[in-house]
Amino acid sequence: MNDKIIAYQGVEGAYSNLACKNSFPNSITIACETFEDAMKLVEAGTADFAMIPVENSTAGRVEEIYRLIPQLSLHIIAEHFEPVNHCLLGIKGSTKESIKYVASHPQALAQCHKNIKRLGLQAQAKFDTAGSAKEISELQDLRYGAIASKLAAKLYDLEIIDESFGDVIGNTTRFIILSRENIVPIFDKNEEYITSLVFAVRDIPSALYKALGGFATNGVNLLKLESYATENLKVSHFHIDIEAHPEQQNLILALDELHYFAKEIKYLGVYKKHPYRKQ
Repeated sequence: MNDKIIAYQGVEGAYSNLACKNSFPNSITIACETFEDAMKLVEAGTADFAMIPVENSTAGRVEEIYRLIPQLSLHIIAEHFEPVNHCLLGIKGSTKESIKYVASHPQALAQCHKNIKRLGLQAQAKFDTAGSAKEISELQDLRYGAIASKLAAKLYDLEIIDESFGDVIGNTTRFIILSRENIVPIFDKNEEYITSLVFAVRDIPSALYKALGGFATNGVNLLKLESYATENLKVSHFHIDIEAHPEQQNLILALDELHYFAKEIKYLGVYKKHPYRKQ
């Protein structure tokens, strides 16, 4: 799949761009202004896949993504874990003392909150990490810095003032890879899989408890349970990542119970576990 076209949110040098290069080394990448733009390129057939971040080990989930995915006709075909090493960048001649303002994506700002506070910097939220680096390179003002990758520093000819500016060592972002095609891997008992879906519960007492009960009684592990409200705030939807393949008998039984107590069930994809999870 190395010759595929991959869409991502951000500009060249963004962490999503790095994730594309590490997952598909010989692919062609397309930078998009928003996550939705990247996903719609896949829907339209302009791109083969979209590389989309869903959660970070320091700052938590990217809430916008959980609202967008159910609205689109795309499928999760894989996951990717990308180490995130935030750098504090400035133009040539900048120092920690000269920088008063620091710009980046809100997730990156959250992941560097303690160090931003320690230096007394004023945080400025932008659409993208690498975009912030590009912006200060054009601004050429010693007072302005950015939080981005080493690649962004190289691309935009910036000084790396602090090459380990994140609050937590081992900071990692989980990405999902989205496709128009529902590519379901053939079950192999020697492999481990994740099945992702979203659903709403019926209007009955203890509906969520009953909907999820089948997973417990059939020994099926849930890796993730996320809830989010619909636009009218009347019904909650739930996103679950299940540690199993749909061809496994215990998951078949658990899903039978889910279908009885839940409604609006949408299968998002079946894919192999990333090796990072086994570490």
